[in-house]
Amino acid sequence: MYLRHLQVTDFRSWEHVDLPLAQGPTVLVGPNGQGKTNLLEAIGYISTLSSHRVATDAPLVRHGCDRALVRAAVVNEGRELTVELEIAPGRANRARINRGAVGKPRDVLGILRTVLFSPEDLALVRGDPSERRRFLDDLLVQRAPRYAGVRSEYDRVLRQRNALLKSVGRAGGRRGAREETDPYALSTLQVWDNHLASAGAELLAARLNLVAELGPYVASSYADVAPDSRPARIAYRSSLGGALPEGWGTPDGPEASTEQLGEILLRVLGEVRETELERGVSLIGPHRDDLELMLGEAPAKGYASHGESWSFALALRLASYRLLRNESGGEPVLLLDDVFAELDSRRRARLAEVATKAEQVLVTAAVDEDVPVEFAGVRYAVSNGEVTRA
Repeated sequence: MYLRHLQVTDFRSWEHVDLPLAQGPTVLVGPNGQGKTNLLEAIGYISTLSSHRVATDAPLVRHGCDRALVRAAVVNEGRELTVELEIAPGRANRARINRGAVGKPRDVLGILRTVLFSPEDLALVRGDPSERRRFLDDLLVQRAPRYAGVRSEYDRVLRQRNALLKSVGRAGGRRGAREETDPYALSTLQVWDNHLASAGAELLAARLNLVAELGPYVASSYADVAPDSRPARIAYRSSLGGALPEGWGTPDGPEASTEQLGEILLRVLGEVRETELERGVSLIGPHRDDLELMLGEAPAKGYASHGESWSFALALRLASYRLLRNESGGEPVLLLDDVFAELDSRRRARLAEVATKAEQVLVTAAVDEDVPVEFAGVRYAVSNGEVTRA
């Protein structure tokens, strides 16, 4: 799989860019603040319908404009598809495939698969659990686009259930005793319990099985980039705690069962009902989970050095790339956003060794000296609102 052409209009700082691309390495070189990252962000948006830098679409549209357009020509196993996304904050985004409109923007998911490594990835190790949950969910969608719908449905149910808990609960002691709660409201809450258990079980089973498959790739990738460090491993920490069957989410354990997880979620939701009514928030479910990153016997967060943290973040991305590459659907495009400046010479060499074997890799750098000599491919200079072949 590779990107043959990228076109953006009114996206971030770019009024308009037409960028022809080819297989192998392509390097975008230019001073900071010239828009190199914006181009990789546009490619990532085509792949995931989200930005790795911001949570909403509004910052993606050039100041003073009401919409942005991103168009990409993707070649996979000899077949070319053109994907176009219209980003319009405050209105519904629109998508086209080969100039034909599709029902929902997420219908384009799966056409382009990417793995992006950027300076923001340090948050995977040092940031909040939400960063690591998003990492897992984004990778799930790359593997199977239908999980975009699963995640969206879970988020919708969670919002509805939280709103109901706040309206009928005793949050802050403002409500009466449990027996005085409206029976109709409690029966409605049971309905949302069922919805949460159903959607949550599907998402949770997918995450557990993903972590089981990804774990060995993370361990080997970390050993590649930091051979002298402690061994790395990942584990899924669920809000269900000991209610999960032993071995789920581990490489040698059994595959997680959606049906069984639904039953477990429903039972545990019943057990914490009183506490949830008091606090007015859902306390059980995938939205409360975390991906544990371990170095030896210690958690990476809080114990890893700066170099170890970078190595772990890099290992997570390399593991994602290797996992996707070994599956059907096309080898992902590798996007490396100004990362070589953050790595020492040994880690640079390890990353370059993997990246140069990719079918297509796009690299950004502030100066040529930051790019390893192995990336002897096409070079573009990015400066003053223009992209020119170097």
